[in-house]
Amino acid sequence: RYLLAADIPGVDRKNVEITLEEGVLTVKGERNTGADISEEGYRRRERTHGSFMRQFTLPETVDAGNISAAVRDGVLEIEIPKQDKPEPRKITVS
Repeated sequence: RYLLAADIPGVDRKNVEITLEEGVLTVKGERNTGADISEEGYRRRERTHGSFMRQFTLPETVDAGNISAAVRDGVLEIEIPKQDKPEPRKITVS
């Protein structure tokens, strides 16, 4: 199997889209997070936002029908199983 891991802290799983088309796996998402810190005498506001996209060309040996994905602790894991290689066979000439 192949295992693809991507750090996506602060990204909701609803904002992640994974597609496989013509051997290319595409991971898209949108991050909208912010942090406000107020202390005596000052206030700090940080915003991290934006969209992201990564594409991976997969070999022909992957089992496209059994790809799975899960998010755990801010890490997206995509598991891509391999297909069994076809065994060579002897063809009789008639």
